[in-house]
Amino acid sequence: MITVKTKVFFNRAAHGRKTIDTKPAARVAVDPGRVPRISRLMALAIHFDEMIRAGKIANISEIARLTHVTQPRITQLMNLCHLAPDIQEEILFLPLVMSGRDLIHEHMLRDVACVMDWMEQRRRWGSLPRR
Repeated sequence: MITVKTKVFFNRAAHGRKTIDTKPAARVAVDPGRVPRISRLMALAIHFDEMIRAGKIANISEIARLTHVTQPRITQLMNLCHLAPDIQEEILFLPLVMSGRDLIHEHMLRDVACVMDWMEQRRRWGSLPRR
């Protein structure tokens, strides 16, 4: 007969069920709040643009097919790449959202991204309500 000795840790699962875990969950300090959705969408648009430029993906239609998202929605997302570089940077580094809804939405930026003049984009970006 073989005897194995190990520490056993119990976790709470759904509906109060106990589960056995051989290793305790590591306590990780997590910043309060969450990254705004528009920041995540901007990063995704930049990533998709780099994939197209590198030749890993042929076009927007292929991205839509691979991600199971409609082609018009991918186009809306990719239009964020038309923003001035400093606006893109501001979007990427927006402060964390502590509670409630995001202050800036992709729909609000469509009017900014449709203008090709970066000075006009900056003016429109500055007029967006950011509380």
